[in-house]
Amino acid sequence: MNIKQLLSDKTQAAMIAVGLPADTNTAVTQSTKVEFGDYQINGAMAAAKLLKTNPRALAEQLIAHLSLGEIAEKVEIAGPGFINVTLNKTWLAAQTAPALVDARLGVSANAQAQTVVVDYSAPNLAKEMHVGHLRSTIIGDAVVRALEFWGDTVIRQNHMGDWGTQFGMLIAHLEDKLAAGVDLETVALADLEDFYREAKKRFDDEAGFADKSRDYVVKLQGGDAHCQKLWQLFIDTSIKHSEEVYRTLNVTLGHDHIKPESAYNSMLQHIVDGLKADGLAVEDQGALVVFLQELADKEGNPSPFIIQKTGGGFLYATTDLAACQYRSHELNVDRIIIFTDARQALHFKQVELVARKANLLRAETAYEHCPFGTMMGEDGKPFKTRTGGTVKLAELLEEAVVRAGAVVAQKTTELSADEIAEVARKVGIGAVKFADLSKNRTSDYIFSWDSMLSFEGATAPYLQYAYTRVRSILRRAQVADDFSAALIIEASQEKQLALKVLQFEETLLQVIKDAQPNLLCNYLYELASLYMTFYEACPILKEGIEPAVRDSRLMLSIGVSRLLAQGLDLLGIEVMERM
Repeated sequence: MNIKQLLSDKTQAAMIAVGLPADTNTAVTQSTKVEFGDYQINGAMAAAKLLKTNPRALAEQLIAHLSLGEIAEKVEIAGPGFINVTLNKTWLAAQTAPALVDARLGVSANAQAQTVVVDYSAPNLAKEMHVGHLRSTIIGDAVVRALEFWGDTVIRQNHMGDWGTQFGMLIAHLEDKLAAGVDLETVALADLEDFYREAKKRFDDEAGFADKSRDYVVKLQGGDAHCQKLWQLFIDTSIKHSEEVYRTLNVTLGHDHIKPESAYNSMLQHIVDGLKADGLAVEDQGALVVFLQELADKEGNPSPFIIQKTGGGFLYATTDLAACQYRSHELNVDRIIIFTDARQALHFKQVELVARKANLLRAETAYEHCPFGTMMGEDGKPFKTRTGGTVKLAELLEEAVVRAGAVVAQKTTELSADEIAEVARKVGIGAVKFADLSKNRTSDYIFSWDSMLSFEGATAPYLQYAYTRVRSILRRAQVADDFSAALIIEASQEKQLALKVLQFEETLLQVIKDAQPNLLCNYLYELASLYMTFYEACPILKEGIEPAVRDSRLMLSIGVSRLLAQGLDLLGIEVMERM
């Protein structure tokens, strides 16, 4: 049941009846305050201009044609033309009861399932994952899980950087170590950061090393067997590390989802040749460039998009164009979603423009770059170590579990050491993920251990604890999840909780449409908060409660526990029965 869609459909029929076009925006929204009813229909404000009439007069006409029957208890006009709809409790109970026991928690079947490529995480395989990879990885995975729950076919793609200048640099550095007599099998690649740092210093400071590195990139891209053997060392080491991080994060990316830059190597020259033949790419100072007038600066200078460097090397731009062709034409997908930080926004605008011009992207394929902001330290600057270095993601997650363990140990005396360790793992990883996912994707946010590990407010520990509280109530009542009873909605707290249960689909679809997991985070926090209010106002196991009322409230409790577990699972956060 999607109440918002139901009201939109009925409002649209009323609008057509009063002479408005079929595509008029109904502007149905959830009410922000109880006194405004449960939903508001705000379309009369804008629609009145089309009919050149008074908005309030139009709202009265719409109400006359609205066929809400048993759905609404009250429909009234507020202000200059807002229509407030208060739902009927009996109707609401009839809609909510099936959702509480439904495997999909009331989410309807996807009648227009799509095939979607989601490109996320995408670490560079020359070094270990750091905190800068966290947002792409967990935001992308949450959206993937939501898409699959809705019923879309999702193709995960981890567009790992394994083909750029840094690999020429690393190969050159490794070669010099081998030339100095170090055995290939004993070269210490365990700490990629140290090895990368040494090579980068030479690239920046040592005469001739940068040119040598660039030559190796061209050789690597040309298929040189020796370069590829050394390159594979770095790839294998990096992938092993990243997959350990994915397991720790409870992220669904696996080895089969890796589609690195190198996978497109055989397509790159063909892409470049096609752009030249179409007159889109021209030579400029030895490089091949597409000039985009659509993205011109204030002086009218077109935006340059380099697709091949002087000397013949290819760039990220070339690889991303090849990825467009592969995904749109070979995979035949309906939608491409890419998660990277906001600094790459211009690059992906350029990619789409060029890909559309060259028909590398079909018109039927939606292309969505979904940028995200930066994780900031409490000093308001990008999150770093105390010494100013990059924070390794694996080390951050280890610290999260340790800190969570200390918090959990203070709060419980009933769990064994092993149980505390398991709860600490779920709470620590969940806290890091929820703190990130609960923020608007496009915003920067402040990383704070104290805030994210708090058991109060919109945090993972609060929601995990809310789940265990509901499960504890159900254990005391000795009812299982297959318990069934009639749903009775009388108290306002019961109504608000039931209404929130039925708004799960509305939230899910908005998450999918906007690629914004924070909407689901907000929903789950509101659901848990409403349950706590309901529990305080509507006793469940207290003596003297009528059996039918008790059972109805137990039904709501079962539904809420299932929704919390499912919603947190869509965010990649685990729950526990006790904590």
